Amino acid sequence: MTERLFLDGPELREASGIVLACGPEGIVLDRTIFYARSGGQPGDTGVLRWDGGETTIADTIKGDGETILHVPAPDAALPPVGSVVGENIDWDRRHKLMRMHTAMHLLCSLIAGAKVTGGSVGADKSRLDFDLPNPPPKEEIEAGLNALIEADLPVKIEWVDESVLDTDPGLVRTMSVQPPRGMGRLRLMRIGDGSTVDLQPCGGTHVSRTGEIGRIAVLKIENKGKQNRRITIAPAI
Repeated sequence: MTERLFLDGPELREASGIVLACGPEGIVLDRTIFYARSGGQPGDTGVLRWDGGETTIADTIKGDGETILHVPAPDAALPPVGSVVGENIDWDRRHKLMRMHTAMHLLCSLIAGAKVTGGSVGADKSRLDFDLPNPPPKEEIEAGLNALIEADLPVKIEWVDESVLDTDPGLVRTMSVQPPRGMGRLRLMRIGDGSTVDLQPCGGTHVSRTGEIGRIAVLKIENKGKQNRRITIAPAI
């Protein structure tokens, strides 16, 4: 099992880990700050360094069981099994993804009651698809997003017993994807202080306050089917 340091420390830019297994398909560490691609959020990129070498990490994905694979660039050097490596993520890229992922939660809060049918987090633009009969007003959505961002609301991670999904199934906004179960506890992301703006299960990385996101533009709202509306957002220029 790879300890996921990013779950409680999304702000960590560097750390160290021990190489448990290694090959061109991926490097397994005992613990990592590299986020593994999932839930629409891309995997982290960066560098692993050890005594006598370093390798560029081109992607991070989930491996077998609870392991995480740090995928090296083609023909990159590989660290010896058992060695200690320094972990450095591409922080500029990660921080853009954190800002956008948090903005997507704000967007979700503005489309009250509608299930999410899909989504993708990107550093330059992101999208969410909603089960909606009619598209919402573009200008109202953009204004609502930026009002929540300017309010500089706290963003917090909470761990609860996974049985909360049985007592409060409405926490899950996604239509087809359910949070993983079997670990005994569930990671929730809460936005708001006193009055909650958004509360959902989420394994991704986020900023600590909404003001950190910066202004957001709604690029377009599209019809992607009889009951599917796609909203694409990006950092405002």
